[in-house]
This record gives sequence, structure tokens and C-alpha cells, in this order.
Amino acid sequence: MNVVIVESPAKAKTINKYLGSDYKVLASYGHVRDLPAKDGSVRPDEDFAMSWDVDAKAAKRLSEIAEAAKGADRVILATDPDREGEAISWHVLEVLRKKRALKDAKVQRVVFNAITKAAVTEAMANPRDLDMELVEAYLARRALDYLVGFTLSPVLWRKLPGAKSAGRVQSVALRLIVDRELEIERFRTQEYWTVEAEVAAGGDPFTARLVKHEGKRLSKFDLANETSAFAARDAVKAASFRISAVERKPGRRSPPPPFTTSTLQQEAARKLGFSAQRTMQAAQKLYEGVDIGGETVGLITYMRTDGVQTAPEALDEARTVIGGLYGKEYVPEKPRFYSTKAKNAQEAHEAIRPTSLARNPGKLRLEGDLGRLYELVWKRMIASQMESARIERTTIDLDSADGRTGLRATGQVVTFPGYLAVYEEGQDDPEDEEGGRLPQVAEGAQATVRSAKADQHFTEPPPRYSEASLVKKMEELGIGRPSTYASILERLRDRAYVRMEKQRFVPEDQGRIVTIFLEEFFKKYVEYDFTADLEDQLDQVSAGDLDWKVLLKNFWADFNAKVGELGQIGTREVIDALDESLASTLFPPNADGSDPRTCPRCGSGRLSLKPSRTGAFIGCSNYPECRFTRPFGPPDAEGAEGNGDRDLGTDPATGETVWLKSGRFGPYVQLGEGEKPKRSSLPKGWSAADMDREKALRLLRLPREVGPHPEDGQPILAGIGRYGPFVQHNGTYANLPSVDEVFEVGVNRAVDLIATKRAGAKRGADAEALKDLGAHPADGQPVRVLAGRYGPYVKHGSTNATIPKNADPRALTMDEAVKLLAEREAKGGGKKKPARGAKASPKAKKASAKKASAKKAKAED
Repeated sequence: MNVVIVESPAKAKTINKYLGSDYKVLASYGHVRDLPAKDGSVRPDEDFAMSWDVDAKAAKRLSEIAEAAKGADRVILATDPDREGEAISWHVLEVLRKKRALKDAKVQRVVFNAITKAAVTEAMANPRDLDMELVEAYLARRALDYLVGFTLSPVLWRKLPGAKSAGRVQSVALRLIVDRELEIERFRTQEYWTVEAEVAAGGDPFTARLVKHEGKRLSKFDLANETSAFAARDAVKAASFRISAVERKPGRRSPPPPFTTSTLQQEAARKLGFSAQRTMQAAQKLYEGVDIGGETVGLITYMRTDGVQTAPEALDEARTVIGGLYGKEYVPEKPRFYSTKAKNAQEAHEAIRPTSLARNPGKLRLEGDLGRLYELVWKRMIASQMESARIERTTIDLDSADGRTGLRATGQVVTFPGYLAVYEEGQDDPEDEEGGRLPQVAEGAQATVRSAKADQHFTEPPPRYSEASLVKKMEELGIGRPSTYASILERLRDRAYVRMEKQRFVPEDQGRIVTIFLEEFFKKYVEYDFTADLEDQLDQVSAGDLDWKVLLKNFWADFNAKVGELGQIGTREVIDALDESLASTLFPPNADGSDPRTCPRCGSGRLSLKPSRTGAFIGCSNYPECRFTRPFGPPDAEGAEGNGDRDLGTDPATGETVWLKSGRFGPYVQLGEGEKPKRSSLPKGWSAADMDREKALRLLRLPREVGPHPEDGQPILAGIGRYGPFVQHNGTYANLPSVDEVFEVGVNRAVDLIATKRAGAKRGADAEALKDLGAHPADGQPVRVLAGRYGPYVKHGSTNATIPKNADPRALTMDEAVKLLAEREAKGGGKKKPARGAKASPKAKKASAKKASAKKAKAED
């Protein structure tokens, strides 16, 4: 008997169909061991000895694997073909050795880049030994992440109240986002003008722009105001022109290479709106296998790769498919071969491609994310082997009779689409494209200006990072590995260091403070080049060119010394250093030359950075006599006006002043100046600049009585609470879709919302069933996917397991459901809670506290 070990049950199910009855395929369900979340799991003083704990939910599965291995002739480790896959195989092997389960069984390692019958069969025929150099690179990476996380995070907690954690790669990714935000804040808009004319030279009119004025070539900012722009426009109108030059240049646009992990994440974000995590979840399913006509088939090659090369047989198939679908003229003379330009690329695996291009996405009819992502992969691979697009670029120059004024028109047309017939790569921030086709004109011909206009423009700051552009930047700099980007970005969001606005990353105050702290006291370790160099050293370990413990010793010696130095510095000194470092951003010079740190309320206090558990803010040194505060950020930021309070007028009902104020949590309105005045924060989407007396009073008068409920006459109220706008009646709260509806909702609408909410609450256990998965393989009880109050979940008996965010609940498979349920049960899901009032023993309490403390310090990537 041959026992084959893979990571996932889906992969096991697919491979099991390809192998005969002599093989038994078992799944480890991912990693089976990890470093315990406590001090001492990596011990630098003991030559970086590492302690590993078997994951609670993996213990049972490892016992099953060990039992099967005891009677096996061969144990075949068939985990994924990368560093993580090698590590999982090593962990499983170590556990089997400790359990003495191998006996006389021969241990072999096989890898395949695609889960197809041909690829799996070939891999089984060509086994190898475990690659210990890859394993050592994994050990070094894991130790680095642990040492940084468990050493640096406690320093953050002590020195920066409210900070949550710091990670080796996470912190550098956060720095990219924060640096971009600082760049945007420092940006100063500059005005410029352009002049365009509609010109005709014996044929159809075309648009030309002014490029020469008063005998001088124009640069971008030469027309800096309306006066100079209108003068240039009038000069164009008054001049007579002739065609001085016509230039037509043929050009070619070559297709992009097939996908790597990074480029797949970028394009899925641009074209499909997928997060990196959502992309990888769908890609994993396509790789592990999808049921097609009763057969489970892996549809794409391995999805964690930085290589762009393609197997020869795939190139041949692509050329055949292209010729059949688009014609021979779309097939280039020779196959295209690509090499990566990314820093630190390993190129250990093929690019991501369909396992068979004959499986046209239109014929497969895959549902949801799988269908959309497969179509993207298929088109990209097909396009990569197609003929280049042929383009004609045309430039027409026009000069005035006196030679002092010049116009230029540019355009381009596609004369042969080539790969563009299938696919065009997206852009994160598209620039203005050249015009289209220009009319035929003769050099020397007279041209008439039909009209001319001057347009005002303003320079814009660099855009914030989207997921696609951030992934691209990280890969360009060699920061981390593409296979980890999805989890890194998700962690930044989970830690509330960043938020998403219009699909762009915006750093939260706490994220900015953490970044500035690290730049101030751990500058070397958040430098882009240092992080990239560390990745290069890890690759040297993989290649056998560097001892992994030498890498760790070199890193730890400097890092530990730096942490020790910081331990001698008090929290007040840290805050003062950050205050000084951020001075140019938080307190830019005033136009009148006055001190930007002077408190606008009391006039004598000095503004400075203040820490809090919810993030930093700006406060006055005369506290508590002066309670002026404003949010973290420059004084002209939204809700952070440096001129203090604004009088919005008088409340006609009370005669008290209505104020717009700015506090540590943002702008708010206040009625009067009593000991406990009524206040209301501005709701999301409301701008402080747009506030007036009427809007402020509407907020201050909330909750608003909508009217009596027709059933009992009790009032229905509308207001804005912790979870957003709502209507309420007798303790039942129903959400409203927008803030505006708080002031507009009527009785009928409110009654309907409240009734719907109550009906949903009554259903309780009878939540809406989204999908019936069938009988659980262990006990035969039904497994169902349900829509719950807090999101979709999978139910089996008394166990409810939440379905991860970004996962499509309707696409959930039984294997995935079983895995989620097993993880939930391992955490104690489905068990009865202790009765209220029951006291835990002191011993249990102590253990629980230790566990919570250890979890807090869990190492991060």
C-alpha cells in the first residue's frame, strides 16, 4: 500500500481518482505544527532551537495518517511545489518519525505543477528526497517573523498606547501606504493652462494643441494663469497656419506574459474588483480541481509562482488554439519566451495558465468567481502567445506664418489588433491616451483655425495605493513574497492600521503613528532595501548558498541590541521624539508667520502630539484648563481646522450658540457652553466645511420622533447610533440605508422596517438556507449553508462555523464545509457554555490569562 499525503481534502479527492487502488490519499489540512504563541518558542541562546506544537485540530488527522503509514510500503509526500509545501511535508514527516509510524516504509517526495492525470502520474514516476535547503529557508523565515513579532510588539504596547502589533513585512507594507499619504499631504497644487484649436486643412477638422508661443517652446507651467492663457489663445485665433511636417511611424505593442501570483492579483483587482485574498481563494479551487461532467479536473497550474515561463507542450497547444479560433495571421512565427523582471524572483515554477487551453471558458460555464477568474487566466495565456498589435502613430506640426506660434496634433490607430483582439492589460492609474485617427493632410498645405479654447488645469497629488498598485510596488521593491501579499494586506485591515476608501488604502492614525515610531527608532528594519536584501538572503538559503543559522545570528545581534536601547527610553521621550519628527506635517508654518503650535482656543498653550488608547491626537499644553483638541493630521485636514471653534448661529428655541468644534475623534456640533452641553458627532459622509446652523440643529435634535406606531401608539424614533442610522420602537432597532433617511423616513416606511426586523428575529434558528450540502461523511447528519444575522455560516448538528469573508457561500463544497466545522469544533464550537454565575478555578483563570497574553504577542509576517 502507498500512502499519499497532500494538504487539502479537495486535492486529495482529485488525486485519488487518478491513482489506483494501491494508493490511499490523505489530507493534512494545511500546516500541522506551528511555533507556540509564547516566549521561548525560538531560543537564540540555544543556537536558535525551535519548539513546535501540533495544532489541536490537526492532531486527529495526524493520528489517522500515522495509522495508515504503519502498514504502508511507501509514504509519498505530495504537498505543493513551493517552500510552504516543502515545509508541510517536513512537519508531517517529523511527526510520523516521533510517532514511530514509518517502520520500514520508504519516504518519497513528489511535486506536480498541475493537478491533472498526466502531471500526477509523471510525478509519481519521478520521486525525489525532501529538499532540506527549502525547509531551512522556511525555518529561517518563520524564526525571523517570530523574533520580530514577539520582540517588537511588546515594545509597541509599552511605548505607544493603542498599538496592536508589528511584523517584519507587514510594517514595511504599512510604511508604503503611510509614505504615500504624507506625500499627498505635502503636495501643493499648481495651476496651469493649455490651449487647443480645431483646425482644418482641406479635409475633416482635427484637434491640435499649442506647443510654441511667442517663438518659445512651451513647458507645462508656462501658461500659469488666465491672462497668459487667453493671450495665447487669441494669438492662435489671429494667426494663419500651414502644415509644416507630417510624420507617420508604424509601431508594435507586444502582449504581456502569462500570470504570476502578483500579476494575477493585480489584474483581478483591476478588472474584477477582487481583493488579493478573494483572488487566491478562487485560484486555489481552480488548481485543486472542479467537477466537469462527473470528472474532477485541475483547471489551472499552481497559483503561487513568480515565474513567467511556460512548458513547451503548453506553447504548442496555445499556438494551435489561436490558429483555430482567430486565424493563422494571429500566430507569431515563433513561440514567445518570457523572463521575469521582478526583483528577487525565484522562477522555480511555471506561470499560471490553464492546464488545457482547449477548455474554453465559454464552454465550461463555471459559476461566480471561478468562472470570472478562469476566463482571465485563459485570455491572458492565449494573448501571451499571439501576434503583436500593429499601430500607426501620426504627428502633424503646424506653424504660423511668422514662425512664432506652433500647434501639434498627435493620434494613433490600430492597423492590426493582434493580441488586443483577446486581451488588454489594465492600468492602475491610466494616463491620457493619444487621439485617434487623424485625416490625410499634405505638407505645406494651408490650415484654418475654426475655433480655439484655453482650459484651466491643476496638478494632482499621486494617487493612494489600490490593492493592485500596492502589490505591484511591493513586488518591484522585492518586499516579501507574492504568495504572502494577500494575508499581509488582510492583516493590515484587521489591525485597523488602514481602511479602504473607494478601493484605495488610507492609513488610520494608529497606523501612521506606528510607522513613524518604527522609522524613528527602528529605521533600518523598515527600509525597503533592507527588507528586500533579507528576502535575497532567504533565497540564498533556498539555493544552499547561505547557512540559515548564520542569517539568523547576523539579524538577531543587531536587532536585539536595538530593542535593548529603546528599553532605556521613557514613553514621554518617545512621544516627544515623534512630535518633533512630525512637526512639519502636523504644524506647518502659518502664512502670517505666527507660531503654528499656539493653541487657537486659549492663545497661551502650546499644541503637541498626545497619545491615547484609540490613537494619537493634537492637544493643548494647558489641559485641563484648556480642553482644545483636534484629530491627528495637518490643521487643514478634514475636520482638523486649526482656527478652533466655529460659531454657526443661535438656536431660536433656546437662544444658545450652536458651535462646530473639532475633537480628538473628529468634528462635532455642540449646543451652548454649559457643564454638560448637548453634542453630536458629524456622521460619516458629512463634511465640516459644509456645516451650517440648520444641519447642526437637525443633528442635535436627534433622536427624532417619526410618529406613533399604529398598533400600540408608542412612539417610533429615528436616530444615529453606534452602528449607523436606525428607526426604533419598543426596543427593536432596524437599520436605515442612509443618514439622510433619518430626517425623512415616515411612519409607513418605519413600521415596515421594524416588522421585517422582528420577523427575522423570530425566525432565529430557521435562518434562510442558501445551500444543502448533503450528509456529513462522518455521521450522516445534514450539512447546510445558512444566511445568519451576522453573515453566512455552515451548520452541522449543534456546530455553526462562520464562512470567511470574501468567500462565496453558495460555492462552498462539502470538503470545505467539513474543514470549517472541524476547525470550529477544535476551538470549542458546539459545546454547552458553563452556567451563568459558575466560577472558574483560580488555576483555570491563571492559565486562561497566560493564553490570552501569549495570543496577543503572536508573531506576524
